[in-house]
Amino acid sequence: MKIGFIGIGNMGGAILSGYAQAEASRDHQLMAFDMNEELCAKTKSVIPRLEVCESSSALCKAADMIIIGVKPQVIEGVLEEIAGAYDASKTIVSMAAGVDMSVIEKHLGSDAKVIRIMPNTPAKVGEAMIAVCRNDNTEPAVFDAAMDMFSSIGMAEEVDESLIDCVIGVSGSSPAYTYMYIEALTDAAEANGMEHAKARIFAAQAVLGAAKMVLESPETLEQLRINVCSPNGTTIEAVNKLFDNGFMDDVKEGFQAAVDRSIEMAEEKRK
Repeated sequence: MKIGFIGIGNMGGAILSGYAQAEASRDHQLMAFDMNEELCAKTKSVIPRLEVCESSSALCKAADMIIIGVKPQVIEGVLEEIAGAYDASKTIVSMAAGVDMSVIEKHLGSDAKVIRIMPNTPAKVGEAMIAVCRNDNTEPAVFDAAMDMFSSIGMAEEVDESLIDCVIGVSGSSPAYTYMYIEALTDAAEANGMEHAKARIFAAQAVLGAAKMVLESPETLEQLRINVCSPNGTTIEAVNKLFDNGFMDDVKEGFQAAVDRSIEMAEEKRK
């Protein structure tokens, strides 16, 4: 299969980089186009087998699966550019927040095969969480191939498109909140005398280990928290302080702000 990437910035580039390192990609030809020629050259230097195309329409004409990784504000312009090169034998994959599959169908035709994903940047290190949905035109074999691809760079789960806004809050945007948490831990450790580089490792590994416990343990999140807390111990003191300061509510409000903005963006595109 010829898999083309239009837009290889933060998110598109993360998926391309992660997938190029996956064994599953060896059977497929990888192609890319980005307006930033310097970025294309830099990416090709890291992925020598990558074919850099001269335009988005040239890529669309050559590729079987076209993964569009541009910002939501410009995706309709890209769709207009590739419309003449697109036919219904090709599959379009969009990761643009706030852009429904119906918007893509409007530009490429009601028979277009469309897959919508909501990934996150840990794709770059093979630890993505990717939500995947499809329109009725997308055959099971094509969708399975896409799921195999995205599963090779982390975890992929099929969801209904109505849940995409929720996915943005819980996994699409949440690496940023997690970096803030790690940053706060690192700063606090530094303030208590630990070297920055070492503090960063301690904080990040603790988050990584806790996440692995969540994925592998059958216990509830509440029970996992309780298991770490001894009566009158250090952890319960920290947990109580976080509860008192509204830590859980702050996270939920941040989540909801991302979801609400995604809904607003989708409504703007529909007008």
